[in-house]
Amino acid sequence: MKTRVVVLGAGFGGLELTTMLSETLGAEVDVTLIDKNDSFVFGYSKLDVMFGRSTLEDVRLPYREIVKPGVRFVRETITSIDPEARSVTTGGAVHEADVLVVALGADYDFDATPGLLEAGNEFYSVAGAQRLSELLPEFSQGRALIGVCDAPFKCPPAPSETALLLHDYLSTRGLREDCEISFVLPLGSPVPPSPDTSRALLAAFAERDITFVPGRRVSSLDPARQVAVLDDGSELPYDLFLGVPKHRAPDVVIESGMAENGYIPVDSKTLQTRFPGVYAVGDVTTAGVPKAGVFSEGAARVVAASLIASIRGGEQPQPYDGRGICYIEFGAGRIGRVEVDFLSGPKPTGTFGEPSAALAADKQRFGSTRRARWFGR
Repeated sequence: MKTRVVVLGAGFGGLELTTMLSETLGAEVDVTLIDKNDSFVFGYSKLDVMFGRSTLEDVRLPYREIVKPGVRFVRETITSIDPEARSVTTGGAVHEADVLVVALGADYDFDATPGLLEAGNEFYSVAGAQRLSELLPEFSQGRALIGVCDAPFKCPPAPSETALLLHDYLSTRGLREDCEISFVLPLGSPVPPSPDTSRALLAAFAERDITFVPGRRVSSLDPARQVAVLDDGSELPYDLFLGVPKHRAPDVVIESGMAENGYIPVDSKTLQTRFPGVYAVGDVTTAGVPKAGVFSEGAARVVAASLIASIRGGEQPQPYDGRGICYIEFGAGRIGRVEVDFLSGPKPTGTFGEPSAALAADKQRFGSTRRARWFGR
């Protein structure tokens, strides 16, 4: 009997995991990859869509292009998960697994921030980025406020990138002098594990006259007065609000009983949950690393290597090291890079690479290699 592996979620983690299993085991394993969407979009591509540098059609990677031995992609909505039985129910079927891997990411809790949907705009979903691509050309003067509604949130540098790219966008249109840009972040610095990266971003904000408000989150928006209310009761006026919604695990994960304090706890070394034969990777977990695709990918490699060792026979892989690289857009075609290590030492550390055109090319290679590896193009 082939080992049945069911993977929930076709993001960085699910795509890398299924690719590794297919490359090594091929038809020796029966892998089912389930996602409710019809296509994948790199997180950083949402900024390209939002600022009109790409269309949504340009950045979509259809899941129908996944053709790998031993892997079957199923587009279905998951309605329930039974981790004890390793059984998953969707709108169309029941999927039984010998090994279950949950890689469903984090959802957005729009209701947690009153007024966000009525009086503001979020740019973390594909739909939100698409909507802003239509609204930004209409913004010609006034106060733009980029506000994070809670932590943790996916891709920690993204709000900083948005502030810098908005500066470029308005400058190119000759509107920057007529606009103010402010940025509210619940963290004490833009990238806490890397003081050098944070200093570079703070210097970039100061150079571009972007007001940075650290250690605060946006708790609500008042549409009548067009003000954002922060968690200390202070208020910031805005004409255009760009928000990062509060994150949480998907409802189906909460209802499964797998989550504690909102996310799935895992062994950070192996990504195993408390349920035998059930793993979880990426943003849906509390693995001790940031919520970003590159960390989900790294965790998925450890799980895949562990499954391959179990099926083929062999030594288990080295523990997950919590290392990753994040690229940060500074504007004007320059991209910086921070290499972070969250699990190998007593505290997280980060090494900063100065923004350059060379790193912009490096980021392009990062995307193109994964596009080719996962989708064959």
